Amino acid sequence: MFKWLLENSLTNRLLVLIAGAVLMAYGAFTLSRTPVDVFPDLNKPTVTIMTEAGGMAPEEVEQLITFPLETAMNGLPGVESVRSTSSAGLSFLYVTFNWDTEIFRARQLVSERLSSMEEGLAAGVIPRMGPISSIMGEIMQIAIPVDPQKISPMAVREYADWVLRPRLLSIPGVAQIIPIGGEVRQFQVQPNTARMSDLGISLDQLESALRGFSANTSGGFLELNGREYLIRNLGRTSRLEDLRNLAITAKNGQPILLRQIAEVTFAAAIKRGDAGFEGKPAVILGVQKQPTADTTRLTQSIEEAIGDLKASLPAGMEAPRVTFRQASFIEASISTLQGKLIGASLFVAAILFFFLGTVRPTIIALTAIPVSIFITALVFKYFGLSINTMTLGGLAIAIGGLVDDAVVDVENILRRMKEDRAKDPSQRLSLLALVAKASMEVRSAILYATVIIVLVFLPLFALPGLEGKLFVPLGIAFIISTLASLLVSVTMTPVLSYYLLPGMKNLDHGDTKVLAWLKQGYKGSLQKVLDKPRVAITSACVAVVLAAAAVPFFPTTFLPPFNEGTLLVGIRLNPGVTLTESSDLARQAEVLVKQVPEVLHVGRRSGRAELDEHAEGVHVSELDVGIKPSGELTRSMDEVRADIRARLVNLPASIEVGQPISHRIDHMLSGVRSQIAVKIFGEDLDVLRGQADALRSRLSGIEGIADLQIEKQVLAPQIKVRLDYAAAAQYGLSGAQVLATLQTLVEGERVTQIMEGGRRFALVVRLPESARSLEGLGQVLIETPSGRIPLSKIATIEDADGPNQISRDNGKRRIVISANASGRPLSEVVADIRKVTADSRLPEGYFITLGGQFQAQEEASRLISLLSVVSVVLMFVVLYSRYKSAVLSALIMVNIPLALVGAVLGLWLSGQPLSVAALVGFITLAGISVRNGILKVSHYINLMRFEGESFTKPMILRGSMERLSPVLMTALVTAFALAPLLFEAERPGTEILHPVAVVIFSGLISSTLLDTFLTPAMFWLFGRKPAEALLQDKDAEAF
Repeated sequence: MFKWLLENSLTNRLLVLIAGAVLMAYGAFTLSRTPVDVFPDLNKPTVTIMTEAGGMAPEEVEQLITFPLETAMNGLPGVESVRSTSSAGLSFLYVTFNWDTEIFRARQLVSERLSSMEEGLAAGVIPRMGPISSIMGEIMQIAIPVDPQKISPMAVREYADWVLRPRLLSIPGVAQIIPIGGEVRQFQVQPNTARMSDLGISLDQLESALRGFSANTSGGFLELNGREYLIRNLGRTSRLEDLRNLAITAKNGQPILLRQIAEVTFAAAIKRGDAGFEGKPAVILGVQKQPTADTTRLTQSIEEAIGDLKASLPAGMEAPRVTFRQASFIEASISTLQGKLIGASLFVAAILFFFLGTVRPTIIALTAIPVSIFITALVFKYFGLSINTMTLGGLAIAIGGLVDDAVVDVENILRRMKEDRAKDPSQRLSLLALVAKASMEVRSAILYATVIIVLVFLPLFALPGLEGKLFVPLGIAFIISTLASLLVSVTMTPVLSYYLLPGMKNLDHGDTKVLAWLKQGYKGSLQKVLDKPRVAITSACVAVVLAAAAVPFFPTTFLPPFNEGTLLVGIRLNPGVTLTESSDLARQAEVLVKQVPEVLHVGRRSGRAELDEHAEGVHVSELDVGIKPSGELTRSMDEVRADIRARLVNLPASIEVGQPISHRIDHMLSGVRSQIAVKIFGEDLDVLRGQADALRSRLSGIEGIADLQIEKQVLAPQIKVRLDYAAAAQYGLSGAQVLATLQTLVEGERVTQIMEGGRRFALVVRLPESARSLEGLGQVLIETPSGRIPLSKIATIEDADGPNQISRDNGKRRIVISANASGRPLSEVVADIRKVTADSRLPEGYFITLGGQFQAQEEASRLISLLSVVSVVLMFVVLYSRYKSAVLSALIMVNIPLALVGAVLGLWLSGQPLSVAALVGFITLAGISVRNGILKVSHYINLMRFEGESFTKPMILRGSMERLSPVLMTALVTAFALAPLLFEAERPGTEILHPVAVVIFSGLISSTLLDTFLTPAMFWLFGRKPAEALLQDKDAEAF
């Protein structure tokens, strides 16, 4: 097939060039329109079920809502885990499915189960599924600062809810806008039960009068004088005065108005969350995107929409400010990587020019880069992949390799042309025949080397879970661009060589001066090695053994830490604290963090927003801290984090410093936002808390453990109204009547909605705050058939406590101790934790599990090791099919352990731990390093077959000298193309690729240096028999 391709390309030369130009133009156009994101789609299919249950206590929420929901979800096909949190008035269920489940199918399954079980839940409680959002979901946070002197928090929240939110939700790609902070306006009716008793008004009368307030009704059509009129009955009003003067009933001809029996006001709804910006109160809107949306384009659309609204802001309101912008991280990552790609191309050009000595062959080899990249862009479009740090990383790693095939081809054509020039004119070949012959000579070596590189990448495609999602796009980008470069080397490269090389002036001259000097030195050294081959081979074996022995001692980690340019500071107080207290403390933290020199701005969110999918109580606050761009930082991110921790150390709260995206990845892996999650399972909450305290004190002694904290499952204060059934029965009351009345009065009931233009406000009936206290509740009057009585007659009211939230995993109650590793490798910290948990004694039926990042890393490492063995076997099979000799195949594969020597040394010198990224580097290295051996061994055999050489040292010397230039060129080009990734390891976008680059760069340098001497030496020692056997096969083409 390749022979046919080559011959046809040379016959239709112009067509090939035109096709190449068209492909490049179309590829460039496609590339400009491909969506850009941080990472590939990392969403594990998860359906969140949120159930709001008024003011129910966590125990009731667990028994009446969470438990029935869990039971229903556990039997669904494809469900991996069901996690739940039950807190005051809120139940959250996270149903996680296998990676290969389609999210829409998962939602359909959950929806069917929900509709079939509604009768099993508490009355009036409706479970709802959260929207499909993405793990990278929160792409922006927009803060509207509130200056109480100029504008009320209620007016700002109204603007956010009814102007800004609908405008942003109308932008395609936005999944959800979650506002928090400010005050939500309500019409509140606060009944005075004593006045109601005096005037003989029942609660039912009050409610029925309010239900129809401020409504319009229809009166149908009227035909009059040939025209049709629509009749509307207008009762809609939003004036407080109209509500106050609402007649409830009439007694003795006198109307009884609402203001006589109740306080009627505009009041703020009960808040479970608050927000701030730069130490001032604020309303913050979190923007969630849909999983497939292009983050940067969506961010631009949102910023334009905010810009348009700035012209029409209400008086006294400040313009919205962005506190978190994921697109900045993406732009920084992508621009860093684009810079690295350009840098790599310049390195490649410089090395090629250094070896080839002239501009024309350099240009021919370099054309492979843009053509291959643009072909890759077209394939991305076809498969619906986005441009992200991993796909760009694949191209960055491949960029040196893209020229390799073309380099080998050009170098061979150039060498044959020089030899042809030296011949007598009568014996010279025609130009077409010469180019075709020279390309055919190396075609088979190029093909096999490329097939092996592709083979080596196959294990990546079998990686499970998160690592697979991360690294598969890198593999796709690498494989496609490598195959594209193979195609270019058998089509465009010979055609360009045909047009550009014959006119070169220095075809009559030999090698460049530098190359001649290199060959001279190499010839002497190789002669010495060939005289004492066993010494060289033994010393190389020792180096390989030492390198292999060092590997187990390397610290390991899952992925290198990202630098997102934004920090997330979590502040947790003890549950039971009010939102006001929690907000005040978080505001102090805001001011302290703002003093750190690297911090640009700080936004704060305390408690939980109404629509949020995270079950946080009011005791939790999060600060979104914007950091200067990495180019302007004078300290490392670790130092900045340490500075923030040091400033917050005196606050009476537990502090956790992380980053938004890393946080979410952790949350997806273990349900906890930290690297390590130690979960204790059991039934009794008090026992769980006791065990967690004991275990925490033992774990705190471990070196390198940071942010060690127990999940805040503590006892929060409660007021318990305990009904006395016997007493209630004496007054002719059933328990249900009393409880329903209490729920309406104490918790409040939303009776109706009042419209004001397009805005809607709730009308709520509830007791005033004074009547909801311990003393006030006892005096609330309850209607009975024989008159009204105070609540204290039929119930006891006591001060007590109960759990603030109950968390469950797969149907069992659990408590979590979370921790991060700091200043010490994750693997070592986990090993110490395992020792401590193994020695722990637990009550009957209780058990401990360990989860988090390290688990994913252990699984990935195990799988990569297993698949690497498969890969090596496949490589051996491919080589064997070509050389028909186990000895020659093994001889070529010796390059892999030789590369290991440099890779281990490189990791050690750069202080890198062994991460999944470094393992991907090892995989790539195995394929690339084998290429050198193939080029040499093939050339030795071709010399013996076609040029009359026999198996002697001079033949090996000649073959090694002729192959020195292409081998050095391809290896150095591939290695130095990665040089830009070796520096600035903390820049956004390069963090994951830095270990990959370190491994490949150092491994290639060592394998190339060792291979130039060891392959000839081993071929001399072991290659005679297989080489002579190959010479017997008369039908074979060039190797």
